[in-house]
Amino acid sequence: MTAHRPRLGPSSHPVPGPATRALIRRSATPPHWTAEPRLADSLHGVRHAMRTAALAGVLAAANGLDAADTAVAVVAAAVHDCRRRHDRDDPGHGERAAHWLTARADEVWAHFDLPAPAPHTVVRAATAVRLHDVPYEDFAPGNGDSGQRPYNHVPYEEHRAVCDLLKAADALDRYRLPKASWWPDTRRVRQPAFDTFRALAFDLVVGSERARLAGAGSADAVLSVLAEKDIA
Repeated sequence: MTAHRPRLGPSSHPVPGPATRALIRRSATPPHWTAEPRLADSLHGVRHAMRTAALAGVLAAANGLDAADTAVAVVAAAVHDCRRRHDRDDPGHGERAAHWLTARADEVWAHFDLPAPAPHTVVRAATAVRLHDVPYEDFAPGNGDSGQRPYNHVPYEEHRAVCDLLKAADALDRYRLPKASWWPDTRRVRQPAFDTFRALAFDLVVGSERARLAGAGSADAVLSVLAEKDIA
């Protein structure tokens, strides 16, 4: 894959603070949280979730998010694909993951060594998870002459910062996919810092996938490259 590295700038990024780094280190979630255990080592498995969580932490630092929203973004990123049934499009997997997260919020926050979350915190994280697989064009206000807004518009506007950040972090990890046409596309996100972290995202994929092929477990493979990049 290194031979096919696109023309990217240097792999630079802000170093997340200690609290964020601790959350990123805990982004390897328990196997029983996965709807389909066979997917744990797949394109949407542990390595993707951990890299997305790390990228969420970096984007949060770049955007100056406060500690509360940063924690929401990292937690949401770690579980955003946990209810997938297969590695294809799987429409609705974000909705399923959001319901799962809402029902198990105390367990999830405890895994990250965080206090039990307030209801509005759970809603914020669950909204980002629910909308991560919904195209932005479906968020547009107005619906013909009825004046009704699509289902996703109101919650998106209320939690826009975290929603945009998770969608961008998820998109940055698309370098793991086999076709260059499926790689990160700025037109599909709303995150000014997106292009800044393309090189980092590419290097995280290459480094962790190389470590996995060398025999490291999925979590250790990602943690090794995150340590090299001073992210975790």
